[in-house]
Amino acid sequence: MSDFSALVEQWHRPVDHILWRILLMGVAFYHVALLMWNPQVYAETIGGFNFVIVVLLIWAICSSMIFGIGFKPRRWFWQIIFTPYLSGCVLVYFSLIRII
Repeated sequence: MSDFSALVEQWHRPVDHILWRILLMGVAFYHVALLMWNPQVYAETIGGFNFVIVVLLIWAICSSMIFGIGFKPRRWFWQIIFTPYLSGCVLVYFSLIRII
């Protein structure tokens, strides 16, 4: 393992707990359920679907599921792409838009 990979793994260590995993997966399942139940209403509440929103939503949900099941990518660039910090922020943002 390279030094940078170890640094990224150390950066993820504070959120590498079962409580954070369950919480992030719960938020991801919440958005998947809303999207699957009634996509038109969900799109209206988050401001419509466009390319950026759809890509961010799919990436955040996939990244949260990868983190939630406990999969840890070996390479540093995959660890950064699927970081729970960014995906959590995106899902919280969509949750706040949905609630407010």
